[in-house]
Amino acid sequence: MLVAAAVCPCPPLLVPEVAAGAAPELDAARAACTDALGVLAAARPDRLVVVGPADTPGPEIYPQGTPGTFRGFGVDLDVRLGTDPGLETEGTGRELPYGLAVGAWLLGRTGWADTPVEGIGVGEELPAERCAAVGRDVAAARPGRIALLVLGDASACRTLKAPGYLDERAAPFDAEVARALGAADPAALAALDVTLARELKASGRAPWQVLAGAATDAGLAGALLYEDAPYGVGYVAATWS
Repeated sequence: MLVAAAVCPCPPLLVPEVAAGAAPELDAARAACTDALGVLAAARPDRLVVVGPADTPGPEIYPQGTPGTFRGFGVDLDVRLGTDPGLETEGTGRELPYGLAVGAWLLGRTGWADTPVEGIGVGEELPAERCAAVGRDVAAARPGRIALLVLGDASACRTLKAPGYLDERAAPFDAEVARALGAADPAALAALDVTLARELKASGRAPWQVLAGAATDAGLAGALLYEDAPYGVGYVAATWS
């Protein structure tokens, strides 16, 4: 049973060590993520499932203890999903994709402990229907009270200097995403256009549609905590509880 969800952006720049001198520009986003994780903690879940973008369609499962790193961004910073190494990860050589690594960093930053954690990576090629099925499985197949930390960014095409250059479709797309997340509207998230999301480089589409599948019958209420587009990329933070 899904009892709560937190939606957070996942740019590596959210990590101050990666952002370096630009770190203050995302202070408001970091604060919103902290507040969102507070809502998850208040729901007192029995298990936390972290869902984020991956390079392959997936779904790829990452057990508790899977390591991640930000060394590729020039900083000596490693993270781990959850507080204890998972026996399943020993000797596998697997690492968290960057979105889940940001999620692990957020959990470590807020002192998340005690509740078991697992990760699921889903990529832009995973169809909407399959994402929804993954979400339904998360809500139905795991025992007890389930919380989701859902990571992903909106469009990367909001300005001329954005990673995807300016696309006039980006702002309306992001506005609908923010509305749907703030209103806890699973149907609207499920209806997001997969092709358009890919063209706008919106890494959150698949994770959000996993959330839609998990929350279809949960009856949760939403709250939009943050919506902005620094660097021309749409970042959204919200809670469902």
